[in-house]
Amino acid sequence: MASSAVMQVLVIDDEPSLRDSLSQSLMLADYTTLPLASAEQALELLRRDTPFYGVVITDIRMPGMDGLSLLRAARELDDELPVIVMTGHGDIDTAVAAMQAGAWDFIEKPFDRERLLDGVRRAVAARRLALENRSLREQLETQRNSAGPRLVGSSEVIQRLDAQVSRLARVDADTLLFGETGAGKDRVARCLHERSARASRPFVALNCGGMPETLIESELFGHEKGAFTGASARRIGKLEHADGGTLFLDEIESMPLSLQIKLLRVLQERSIERLGSNTPHPIDIRVIAATKRDLREAASAGEFREDLYYRLNVVTLYLPPLREHAEDILQLFRHFAILASERTSLEVPPLDATTLQALLAHDWPGNVRELRNCAERHVLLGGLEGNIGDSMAEGRPLGRSLDRATEEVPASLEGSMTAATQGQPLPVRMEAFEAALICEALAACQGQVVMVCEQLGLPRKTLYDKLKKHGLSAEPYRR
Repeated sequence: MASSAVMQVLVIDDEPSLRDSLSQSLMLADYTTLPLASAEQALELLRRDTPFYGVVITDIRMPGMDGLSLLRAARELDDELPVIVMTGHGDIDTAVAAMQAGAWDFIEKPFDRERLLDGVRRAVAARRLALENRSLREQLETQRNSAGPRLVGSSEVIQRLDAQVSRLARVDADTLLFGETGAGKDRVARCLHERSARASRPFVALNCGGMPETLIESELFGHEKGAFTGASARRIGKLEHADGGTLFLDEIESMPLSLQIKLLRVLQERSIERLGSNTPHPIDIRVIAATKRDLREAASAGEFREDLYYRLNVVTLYLPPLREHAEDILQLFRHFAILASERTSLEVPPLDATTLQALLAHDWPGNVRELRNCAERHVLLGGLEGNIGDSMAEGRPLGRSLDRATEEVPASLEGSMTAATQGQPLPVRMEAFEAALICEALAACQGQVVMVCEQLGLPRKTLYDKLKKHGLSAEPYRR
């Protein structure tokens, strides 16, 4: 399915006058129609173009294959394809049979134009969302089947980081990951492991900042029975458990100084001694450490061992904060929303214009982790209702949301987006500016695509491509 494909409405009726009237009503509302005289023609097209990028309106009573048979055949090809059926006045039994067969809606003849357009609007919106979610799931499955997980994002910085990860995965060097909280250090560590020759062996993670000093040594090295009070049995530590695989030490800047010298010895000798034992045990591990603090500065301040810093600093990967690749925000948001949808079996709600612009305007101090939480709330709550980021959980409006920007610069939506994206990279500001102009035109033209094209000086296909790119739709503006 091409992402830029234009949504079509198949109109199937054997009566030319009704078929033409129906098509004309839809075309006046800016829908692209394809009128057909028989169910057989429609089924041939659906089989050739599966999934069909559009919706179907069909009469029930037609010579040859009737509309009910077409409905069942279409649902076998794609059970998410909305099919609206037209029935004669008072034909209740047929309408019930159609709904039982999975019809999206039914319309009585002679049809009311507003009733028809309302049904088509809802069907088109549902179809667009279903196909977008399907496309994202296919991308996710492709990533899962590739040689190790991919880093999500099409920006230059993420593509460069992904290439560096692939290159480093082929060698066995210990690696230091440096980046802000929530920038994705855990994800990069797992990518390094799963693209390496160690992928079939354990990936063992330990958060050095989330464990009391009295326990972290036992967690790392393990202990023998009786090594200390409460040690009732031998325990294998993280280092030994990671033998043959990868040990990921997150927040290594929080590791006690007394333990740093022991870790340094492990990195140099590649052997460990359990607590309460004098017997060394050789281990084959790759160590990936992560920090949000400049360890050179910490070493200069006497808060981190300088020799351990140089031992870890064989290779350092810098993980950019989300504000440095903000052009990936929408792709990441949809990726996380699909993951949440798969986990919860809930549909991903559509992104309206206000939410889209607020996503682009927010500065994301919590980086990718904050964005992921936001996407999950979007799925769980059925939308974000204008609140983006951690502030939503606290019941407070977004500090840099579109609503705030509009209050500060009420002259136009264009001005509000310019203010909201100050300090963002130029590509992000250009994307937000373009989205704002399109939304402003949609609002001024009440969602009439022909008028929007004239106002913006764009061919219809180009406008549809831009609507798709920004996750926008004309339907809300028509209502």
